[in-house]
Amino acid sequence: MSLNAESTAFRSALEVIRAVEPRVADAIGAELADQRESLKLIASENYASPATLLAMGNWFSDKYAEGTVGRRFYAGCQNVDTVEALAAEHARELFGAAHAYVQPHSGIDANLVAFWAILADRVESPALKKAQVRQVNELTEADWFALRRELGNQRMLGMSLDAGGHLTHGFRPNISGKMFDQRSYGTDPATGLVDYDKVAEAAREFKPLILVAGYSAYPRKVNFRIMREIADEVGATFMVDMAHFAGLVAGKVFTGDFDPVPHAHIVTTTTHKSLRGPRGGMVLCGPELADQVDRGCPMVLGGPLPHVMAAKAVALAEARRPDFADYAQRIVDNAQALADGLLRRGAKLVTGGTDNHLVLIDVSGYGLTGRQAEQALLDSGIVTNRNSVPQDPNGAWYTSGIRIGTPALTSRGLGTAEMDATAELIHNVLTQTTPGSNPDGTPSKAKYVLDPALADKVSGQASELLTGFPLYPAVDLG
Repeated sequence: MSLNAESTAFRSALEVIRAVEPRVADAIGAELADQRESLKLIASENYASPATLLAMGNWFSDKYAEGTVGRRFYAGCQNVDTVEALAAEHARELFGAAHAYVQPHSGIDANLVAFWAILADRVESPALKKAQVRQVNELTEADWFALRRELGNQRMLGMSLDAGGHLTHGFRPNISGKMFDQRSYGTDPATGLVDYDKVAEAAREFKPLILVAGYSAYPRKVNFRIMREIADEVGATFMVDMAHFAGLVAGKVFTGDFDPVPHAHIVTTTTHKSLRGPRGGMVLCGPELADQVDRGCPMVLGGPLPHVMAAKAVALAEARRPDFADYAQRIVDNAQALADGLLRRGAKLVTGGTDNHLVLIDVSGYGLTGRQAEQALLDSGIVTNRNSVPQDPNGAWYTSGIRIGTPALTSRGLGTAEMDATAELIHNVLTQTTPGSNPDGTPSKAKYVLDPALADKVSGQASELLTGFPLYPAVDLG
C-alpha cells in the first residue's frame, strides 16, 4: 500500500533523525501522540498545517541573511529574498497593511522592534539624531549616556496584567518594563470590561509616548477606533499587539472598529496562535514607520530565520484562502458555545462570556487556585493554563483563573456540540477537585485532591470525544 505525500515526508524525516539521535526522533513521535490524545485548550496554541511544518525543515536554515530584501550583509540571499518578499506580500494583502516586516522570531521580538521604531521616530534628542546619522563607533560615552537617559524616560500606557494584558506591555520582569516608565489601565471591577473613559483619563494624566492595546487574556473585543482617538488626543503613538486574535482579523471576524490595522500606527503579532502558522512574529505599519521597522535587524534582532519566514509565507497564503474565514468564525462560535456550556453548569466567567477565541474561568468559585485547577485538568487529559483574573488575590503564580481557548480544537474540526461536552468534562473535574494541605496541615495553593479513577474516566471521555476528529489525519507514522 503506497503512502501519501505527508506520511512519506514525515516518516522519512524521522528515519533520518533516528539514525543520528533516536531519542529525539522518539520525542517527536511522542509529541504527536500526546497532542492527538489530549484536549488542547491552551488559547495561544494551535496546529500548523503539514505544509507549514515541512517548510521549516530545509536548507534555508543554513543561511545568514541580515538586512532586508535586496539589501543584505551576506551574499547569496536571492532565495531568501524570494520567501521573505512572499511572506510580506501575503501579510500586506491579508491584513490590508501598507508595510509588513516578517523577520521577528517571536511576539516579544516583534514588540521590541515596534518599541524601538517608535522611539527612533518620535524622540527628538541630539544623541538620537547623532546615532541615526553616524556610525555607532563614532558616538562618545557622553552621547550614549544622553541617549540612554532620553530613551529610558519615555512613557508607556498598556493594559494591566491581571486585566488580561501581556508581560511585554511594560511589566517589570520584561525588558519593556525596564525600557519605559509604565502605567497600566485596568477594567471595570463590576463588568470586567475596558472602561474607555478611564483609559482616556489615565492617558491625559500620564501623557504616554506609546498607548498599547491588545491582550493575552481578555475575552472581549476592543474598540480600536476609540483607543486611537484617545492616543491622538494626547499625542501618543497607538500600538496594537494582536498576537492572540490575529486569525480573527485575518478571517474578517473582527472588522470595522474592531480591526486594529486601519486604526493603529503600528501593529504587532505572532504568526501562530489563531493565525495557525509557525512560531514567529511580524510587524505591520504605515510608510511613516517602515524604514525604522526594517532596521529591526540588527537593531533588535539577530540574523533572520529564513526557514521560518518560508513557513510564514506558506501559512499566510493558507490564511488568504476562503476557507480560513470560515475557520475563524468557527473559533468564535466554539468559544461562545464553550462559555455558554460552562455558565449553564454554574461556572464563573470573567466578563460573563466571550467575544473572541478565549474564555477565562474564575476557579475560586470551585474553591480552587488556578494552579490546582490546571494540574487537575491535566491529570484528566485536558490541557489548559492558569491565568490571573482582575484583582487576583492569588497573584500571578498561583492565580485564581484558568484560561481556555478554541483555536486548536477548531482546527481539528470540533464544533459547538463538542464544546458543550468539553464544558461538562471541565466542570466535572473542577467540582470533584478539592484543595490539599501542606505537611504542617495549613492550606496549600498548589496541592489538590482528585480521585484518580475520576481523572482516568474523564481522560477516557476526552479521548473518546476526539475519536471522530483525528489530528493530522493524513500523517501516518506507522
